[in-house]
Amino acid sequence: METILAEARLRPLSRLLAAATEEAATAMYRWTGGQFTLSLEEACELPWERVCDYFDLGDEPRIMVVMHLESPWAGDLILVFDELNGRQLAASLLGQEVPADEPWTDLARSALTETGNIVGCAYLNAITRLLGTELVPTPPAFVEDFGASVLGQAVVTHAMHNERVFVCQTWFHREGATLDARLLFLPSQALRQRIMDAMSSR
Repeated sequence: METILAEARLRPLSRLLAAATEEAATAMYRWTGGQFTLSLEEACELPWERVCDYFDLGDEPRIMVVMHLESPWAGDLILVFDELNGRQLAASLLGQEVPADEPWTDLARSALTETGNIVGCAYLNAITRLLGTELVPTPPAFVEDFGASVLGQAVVTHAMHNERVFVCQTWFHREGATLDARLLFLPSQALRQRIMDAMSSR
């Protein structure tokens, strides 16, 4: 995959996000009884208008769990699943089938939103410990929509303050196989700078 993040100034941020991913992976492993884990794919800074094309989420509707960080340290965490992997994850957590030809039940939705809560909070806890400042996420929301639409809304919000957007992408794995499921983290310019300042002072 094309390497966009080459600037040395952003490497400390990438190191911290690798540590956050590791913490989230441990939480995911425990939550799913060892079936699922995570790994950092890349962290890159892009012109805002290129983000949706670069992180190609396809033309099919996606299952997403969305969490927003509240000001002053704003940001977005978006878990993105294709229909198959979203239902398989929910089924493994519930111990029962989540049929593809039926609407999502409240119970299945809850399984995915709780996954977002566990993974997202573990991810943010690693950042919080460095900053010494609490990051406050909104409750996770279950969303059925086109991935580019949801990602685009987040990108536009960040583009209001900066022409370039930083995105960290983490992939889900099940028993060694990479799934069509990922975690995207978009810190605001203020949060990104706060993290970089904290890392440089260590």
